[in-house]
Amino acid sequence: MAKKKVRVGLVGYMFMGKAHSLGYRDVAFAFPDVKAVPVMKEISGLDGEEARIYAARYGWERSSVGYERVCEAKDIDLVDISTGNDSHREICLAAARNGKHIFCEKPMAMSVVECKDMIKAVEKAGVIHMIDFNYRTVPAVALAKQMVEKGMIGTPYHFRAVYLQDWIIDPEFPLVWRLQKDKAGSGAHGDLNAHIIDLGRYLCGEFDSVCGMMETFIKNRPLLAAQTGGLSAEAAGDMGAVTVDDATLFLAKFQNGAVGTFEATRFATGNRNGNHFELNGSDGSIRFNLERMNELEYFSRKDKDAYQGWKTILVTDPTHPYIKGWWPAGHIIGWQHTFVHQVYNLMNGIATGINPSPNFYDGLKCQAVLEAVEESVETEQWVKVKVDY
Repeated sequence: MAKKKVRVGLVGYMFMGKAHSLGYRDVAFAFPDVKAVPVMKEISGLDGEEARIYAARYGWERSSVGYERVCEAKDIDLVDISTGNDSHREICLAAARNGKHIFCEKPMAMSVVECKDMIKAVEKAGVIHMIDFNYRTVPAVALAKQMVEKGMIGTPYHFRAVYLQDWIIDPEFPLVWRLQKDKAGSGAHGDLNAHIIDLGRYLCGEFDSVCGMMETFIKNRPLLAAQTGGLSAEAAGDMGAVTVDDATLFLAKFQNGAVGTFEATRFATGNRNGNHFELNGSDGSIRFNLERMNELEYFSRKDKDAYQGWKTILVTDPTHPYIKGWWPAGHIIGWQHTFVHQVYNLMNGIATGINPSPNFYDGLKCQAVLEAVEESVETEQWVKVKVDY
């Protein structure tokens, strides 16, 4: 029997546009059991000529300017929002009005209020929705989730996480959109803390309260002359104000009694993409480092004293999550494969009519933590995390 075809329209062709395109291109190759097959119909963005170039490069059938045509086209079933944070809500509402399923980049929106608007829209439309927390589909992280659920670490006590980068440490690096509050919402907080907040929720449980601090180290930067792909850019001569955080740290209490520490910064010299977490429990601990993403470290207190110690698991066996789509044991995979895994879950969700995880409800809960941290910074107090929808 022929599989369902899901015709995709992608809004945004830069960093995440490239990553998402790879996911759509490779999912059926890697996972023949996928329940629906994406068809790469249309890619759109701000510049018509660039859109045409990227359509040809990534394998899209056609291109357009803006988002309206993608959201309104009769031959598109799924709208992928891979744009800056300030446009997520607007594009989502347009897509939902036209009955499109939606895949949205993180953070979900600029505020909890915007997240709730998006949830109301997809609920009213009855469409499938997913948020791009791709680190859940790192096989080692998915294995960690299984181990926690099996009780292999016992009662969780501590979740500590850092997300460390250094790509804007040069004061001459230009004022890209990620450094402007009206476009990004926040800086390292929304960009990096969002990921480790989601991992904290995924592995340890829901947040109860937070207490945070923020710092902006470089207050002014050269204006942007040109975005040159990925996270690189060229500077112009005039200066502009940085209006987001360069670093945000916070303490957390979880509803299950565990405690946590979180740090996100783009000023950690020597760290290109240092996403690390450790989860300690009554019976054991789990440790992960994204820069060694095929490995998961595990310590068990149930081992005999003479043999206790950290064990490194190479997460490349066919029994491990998502690895069935790739190579023989010991043949490692990379960061890009997480987007293939997400598209696999998304396609299966659309085929079955069941929202995959993480979805917009997860995006809202993450945003609630982000906002509670910001409120804590302003008030210099502990703040409860409140989620209602």
